[in-house]
Amino acid sequence: MQVIFHCGAHGTEEDRLLKTLLRNKDRFRLHGTVVPGPGKYRYLLKDCMAALQDGQATTEARDVLWDAILEEEQADRVLLSNANFFGSQRQAIQGSQFYPEAEARLLSLQHLFAQDNLELFIGLRNPATILPGLLENAHPDRKAQVLGNLDPYNLRWSDLLTRLRRAVPDVPLNVWCFEDMPLIWAQIIRDMSGLEMNQRLDGGMDLLSAIMSREGMRRLRQYLAQHPDMSEMHRRRVFAAFLDKYVREDELEEEVDLPGWNEAMVDTVTTLYEEDMETVQRIPGVTMISP
Repeated sequence: MQVIFHCGAHGTEEDRLLKTLLRNKDRFRLHGTVVPGPGKYRYLLKDCMAALQDGQATTEARDVLWDAILEEEQADRVLLSNANFFGSQRQAIQGSQFYPEAEARLLSLQHLFAQDNLELFIGLRNPATILPGLLENAHPDRKAQVLGNLDPYNLRWSDLLTRLRRAVPDVPLNVWCFEDMPLIWAQIIRDMSGLEMNQRLDGGMDLLSAIMSREGMRRLRQYLAQHPDMSEMHRRRVFAAFLDKYVREDELEEEVDLPGWNEAMVDTVTTLYEEDMETVQRIPGVTMISP
């Protein structure tokens, strides 16, 4: 069975993405893809992974898991989504490293699903804009500790992906930039679910509608209805043009309010992130979904 793990990251519209996947679950089922509700597996998987690390998992663990997750439903492909697969929001950063427990947790998942084909999907985001969200609910002492141990100029997503590739070289990784998501939302969902490009999808513009004015969305839907045979690349160019004209600027504003950070620092971290994305695209076994 093909098992798709959507692993966040935190702060990359992970909840909205799961809702869109669930919205299409009946359509996906027609093509052999099942999207279980998160209540069926999140705590169960967490307990199984903990038991595995303690050396208590049995060889029957996989069958027990699938019985609980699928409830006798047949599937060729299963989508499991949880931003906490590699660690909680509190565990997302340690020192200058994203998700330090990611390799161990992925190895546990691979062991639990040893008879299945695993594939990962991970959204990436500019460290300058993801950090405030990760630390939003942290105690002031905890926030000071994290920022004190962090070298923001050495926080690289490519490091995380390289670590994962070394740990499990046979598990494909699919990634995208949070900043591109309004343009590639439908593509991400199709790649996760295995839907072909020409197959119908509900909610393919969910993220666009969240950041575009109501008038802009009305005009966009009208334009798309008048041009039903557009290629996917053409659609993305149209999305970009309408976004440029009708975007709600308040939805795009990202205030970086971190102690000790100034505008020059944010600009430098942003430039390094853009350079890091070029490195990511060159990592063997990693597919970048881009506009």
